[in-house]
Amino acid sequence: MFSSVMNSVIGFSLSVLVMGLGWMLSFNALMDREKNSPFECGFDPLKSARLPYSMRFFLLAIIFLIFDIEIVLLFPLLVSVSMMFSYKSILGCFWFLIILIIGLFYEWSDGSLDWVK
Repeated sequence: MFSSVMNSVIGFSLSVLVMGLGWMLSFNALMDREKNSPFECGFDPLKSARLPYSMRFFLLAIIFLIFDIEIVLLFPLLVSVSMMFSYKSILGCFWFLIILIIGLFYEWSDGSLDWVK
């Protein structure tokens, strides 16, 4: 009985000590305005929010998301091909990769992958 009470007291005092130490050390962070401001994708929150947004960056991000989702769709297909050999699944994987490569070449020829023109 005494041991469990002593463990509770030690645990409580340790948590109060760590919380108090963090509270005392946080006074330095309260004085810095830049650390308290939110950071969002490289935009400065202390300036105007109506700055023009780079459309090329937006298109490149969308292309990245599309290809990332397609790669995520490829993983289960590859696992199913390795577990059960089927010509239909291999043909489907082949056509999926062909469509992916055609889309990549189209984006490349369109110039969407070039950051600076």
